[in-house]
Amino acid sequence: MRTALVIGTGLIGTSAALALAGRGVAVHLRDHDPARARTAAALGAGTDEAPEGPVDLAIVAVPPAHVAATLAAAMRERAARGYLDVASVKGGPKRELEELGLDLTAYIGTHPMSGKERSGPLAGSADLFEGRPWVLTPTRDTDTEVLNLALELVALCRAVPVVMDADAHDRAVALVSHTPQLVSSMVAARLEEADETAVRLCGQGIRDVTRIAASDPRMWVDILSANPGPVADVLSGVAADLDETVRALRSLQSTDEEKRREGTSGVEDVLRRGNAGRARVPGKHGAAPAQYETVAVLISDQPGELARIFADAGRAGVNIEDVRIEHATGQQAGHVQLMVEPAAAPTLGAALRERGWALRQG
Repeated sequence: MRTALVIGTGLIGTSAALALAGRGVAVHLRDHDPARARTAAALGAGTDEAPEGPVDLAIVAVPPAHVAATLAAAMRERAARGYLDVASVKGGPKRELEELGLDLTAYIGTHPMSGKERSGPLAGSADLFEGRPWVLTPTRDTDTEVLNLALELVALCRAVPVVMDADAHDRAVALVSHTPQLVSSMVAARLEEADETAVRLCGQGIRDVTRIAASDPRMWVDILSANPGPVADVLSGVAADLDETVRALRSLQSTDEEKRREGTSGVEDVLRRGNAGRARVPGKHGAAPAQYETVAVLISDQPGELARIFADAGRAGVNIEDVRIEHATGQQAGHVQLMVEPAAAPTLGAALRERGWALRQG
C-alpha cells in the first residue's frame, strides 16, 4: 500500500492515518469539518489536500449511521481500488450498501477493537491499535486484493486480524463492548445525585466500573442506534439477573431463616457465575488467563517513585506482569499493586523491603 484516503478524522481515523503515515504511506485526509482534517494533518497524519487520482485504499471512519452513504459516495467517485470502514457495527452498513445496489467486491467491513474515552483528532495516537484485535468481515464477494489491502492496513497498524461474520461480530460486540458501556453509565448515573460524603468514599472499584462512563454520549448514541437488537438481548439477560439479585437481597432482610438461606444462595450464585465469566476474559497478550499474586507497595506522589519501584523489581530479577495504582483519599500517597507470577512474589517482597519500601499486608 502506497496511498490511502482517510474519510473522517476522529479518534480512529486520525490514529489509523498516523500509523500509516509513520510507516511511509502517503495519506490524504477528508472530513465533513475541514478544520478537523487540518488538525489531523498538523499532527502528522497526512495531508488535507485531495489526491490526484484513485488511492490504494479508502478508509471510512465515520459514525455507523453515515457509513453506507459515505462509502457509496466514495465508490461512485472511484476514489480508491479498495474500500473499508472501521465502524463498530458491521451488519447494518453492509445491508444498506446492498440495498443501494453497489458492487461490493471492492469493499470489506472492519472494526478495530480499540479506543479511548476521548474523541476527535487530538486524541489520535499512532500506537492506538498495537496488539489489539482488528475484526475483518469479508463475504464471498470480497475481492482477494481488497482483503489483502485490509490485512496490510492491520499489519501496518500492528494490530491482530480476526475474521468474523458481520452479524456474529455485532452480537459479540453487544456483549463485550456496547452493553458494558451502558452498564458503566448506569452505575455512574447513581453518583450524579449522591451525597457528597458518599462520593468522597469512592475507591478503585467504582473507578474501574465507571471509567468508560466518561465516553462521549453522542458517539455512543450513534453506535447503539446501529446495534439496538443485540444490545437489548444482552441487557434483557442482565435485567433478569438484576431482578433475581434484588429478590435475593430482599430475602436476606427477612427474619425467616429459610428465606435468608435462599437469599444467600441467590447472591452467591450470581457472584460465582461472575467469577466463571471473568475467568474467560483473555489474559496478557491474548493468552489464557493467568493467576497473578499482588504485591502492594506504599508510594508517595512524587516524581520518579514509580521508576524506582520498577528499577528495584528489575534488580530483583522479577518481571511485572501488570500494575495498578490505588490513590489514597486526602493524602499525597497511594498503593502500587504489582502483579507478578506467584512464585516471584516472595522474592519481590523481600527485595523491596530490603530497599526500604513499605508493603501492605494481606
